[in-house]
Amino acid sequence: MPDPMSAARKGPRDAAFGSICVEKVEKIYESDRGTVRALSDIDLSIERGRFVTLFGPSGCGKSTLLRVIAGLEEQTAGAVSLFGQTPAEASRDKNIAWIPQSNALLPWLTIRDNVLLSQKINREAERRGKSLRIPEDPDQVLDELKLGDFKNARPSELSGGMRQRAAIARGFVQGAPLMLMDEPFSALDELTRDALRLRLLTVWERHRKTVVFVTHSAFEAVLLSDQVVVMTPRPGRIHSVIDIDLPRPRTFEVTETREFEQLVRAVKHTLRDGWEADE
Repeated sequence: MPDPMSAARKGPRDAAFGSICVEKVEKIYESDRGTVRALSDIDLSIERGRFVTLFGPSGCGKSTLLRVIAGLEEQTAGAVSLFGQTPAEASRDKNIAWIPQSNALLPWLTIRDNVLLSQKINREAERRGKSLRIPEDPDQVLDELKLGDFKNARPSELSGGMRQRAAIARGFVQGAPLMLMDEPFSALDELTRDALRLRLLTVWERHRKTVVFVTHSAFEAVLLSDQVVVMTPRPGRIHSVIDIDLPRPRTFEVTETREFEQLVRAVKHTLRDGWEADE
């Protein structure tokens, strides 16, 4: 395997080949303590069907960048294109599935009805003819996430890990071509996280959505991703993009290989290089 550090590159890929293009994006907040520059000069291009992780410690702007891509926050400068649409257009046409840290399940609905809710809400976008969604079979997705036997249960009857699996199922069933995941496993214990990482990989391999995933775990980033985007301290910048050339489909055994360990070290070293360069 080539030296993993040779895969680290400054700057974006050619935007012409990306289904997600972020160009010269900046984000500035005004607060009681003055001006806060959260993102600076962000350039990023992500090809359709790729699993890309934004990696860095708390406060580096990765969640802010994800929210800008989602259209939940507007950038101060620059442009974002999602499959030829602005984030606002993609959000309006339900071409984005958002999976946050909390599962946000409705407690009075069954798991199956929770999962189906996104399809029902999104029919208006289909009528407008601008949705890129391809709705998935809810029962198939629930089975893939090992929730088929619990589809008639209420959220309160499930463990935290199972509720988070249901939230992931809802994202896949929505059928949006882009899934944005903001540290969806952060509230879970490590054993549950390990199980969910592998289950997410299994389902993603079958459906191949474009995923942008946020984490501060180098281990998680390498296990899941095609590429890891390493961000520097505030103001958040992209220091490097590291290709993860591990074969797919991936199992937990890959984490015991020398290649995996090299890549985790490369991601951590790149992060430290970025922080030291900004000091």
